[in-house]
Amino acid sequence: MTDSEFLSTLRRIGWREPVLPPPPFASAKLARVIVQHRNAFEVHDGAAVLWARTKSSARRRDRDDALRPSVGDWVWMRPAINDEWQIEALLPRHSQLRRIAAGETGREQIIAANIDTVLIVCGLDGDFNPRRIERYLAIVGESGAAAVLVLTKADRCDDADARRAQIEQLAGTQAAVYALNAKDRSEVARLDRWLVPGATVVLVGSSGAGKSTLTNTLLGVEKMRTNSVRENDSRGRHTTTFRALIELPGGACIIDTPGMREIKLTGEEAVEETSFADIEELTGQCRFRDCAHGAEPGCAVRAAIADGRVAAERYVNYLKLVGERDAARLRASEHEKRAADRVGNKALGARLVDKYGKR
Repeated sequence: MTDSEFLSTLRRIGWREPVLPPPPFASAKLARVIVQHRNAFEVHDGAAVLWARTKSSARRRDRDDALRPSVGDWVWMRPAINDEWQIEALLPRHSQLRRIAAGETGREQIIAANIDTVLIVCGLDGDFNPRRIERYLAIVGESGAAAVLVLTKADRCDDADARRAQIEQLAGTQAAVYALNAKDRSEVARLDRWLVPGATVVLVGSSGAGKSTLTNTLLGVEKMRTNSVRENDSRGRHTTTFRALIELPGGACIIDTPGMREIKLTGEEAVEETSFADIEELTGQCRFRDCAHGAEPGCAVRAAIADGRVAAERYVNYLKLVGERDAARLRASEHEKRAADRVGNKALGARLVDKYGKR
C-alpha cells in the first residue's frame, strides 16, 4: 500500500494531517484507539480492527493517566504475540477532553482525545440541569474542541423553546444550541454541519440523556443499546459501559461515552471565559480593583445582581466553580511537588549507594 493509499484509509477514521509521520522504529504501525477496555484496547489501522496492549510499565498504578492511551489517541505499535500488538508511544494530541475521575482518588481522566467537537447532550425532562451544563462548558472550554449543546426529548417537553432560549442565553457565543427529538433523523440532520468527513465528535452527558439514541439515529441502525429512564427522576441505567469510536456513514467518527455522575474540574479551566464571561467583565468595572463583591461601594457585580442583569443563584454557582477550580489547581501543584520530591529522593538515594554502597 502506498503512502497516499494509507493516508486515505486513515482519514476514514479521523486522521487530520496532510502527511504521515516518520515511523520511530522498524515494523512500526500507526493506528487509532477506538475502544478502551480494562487491560486492552481495540485499535484501527484504517483497514481492520486489531487488539493491542500497553507495556507492563505503562500499566503501573502510579502512571499518570494522561500518559495512557485513550479513545481517539493515535499510537505507534509493534507486533507482539498471539495476534496482539504492543503500544509503544502516543502521538501528540491536538485536543483532549478531561476531568478528575469520579470518587476520591483525584486522578485525571481523559474522556476522549483528538476530537473536533463535543456534543453535550441533556434531556428536556428531569435530566435538564443548567448548572451541570455550565460545568460541561467549563471542561470543554479547556479541551481545544468546540462545544455544541444538544437538548433531546424536545417532542416530550411542553416548554422546549423556552428552555432552549434559557440555555442559549447561558452559553452565549461559546456553544451552538439545538433542541430536537433524537429519534428523528430529519431533526438530527441539524447536527450534520459538525459531522463532516474526517471530523471526530464525542458525546457526553448523564445516563438517560439520549446519547446512545442519538448515535443510533446518526448510524441509521440500532447499534448502541438503549434503555428507558425511570419516570420518577428521569434517570437511566448505564447503557453504554465503555467509550467507543464509531465510523458514521457520512465519513465522521463519533465517540459514545458512559453517563457521567460527576463532572470535577482539573484546575486548568478558564471558568471566567466560559458561560460566566459577563460576570468576569463586571468584576473589572468595580470601583476598587480588589473588590470582594461584598459590601464595598461601587461594586458592579452587586449592582448587576440587584437590577436583575445577573441572577444571584448564577453568581453563587460562578463562585463555587471558581473555588473548585482553584482548589483543584492547588491539589495538582501539591501533587507535582510530591512527585518531584520522590524523584529527587530516589536520585539522592542512588548517589549515596554509588558513593557508600548498600547498607
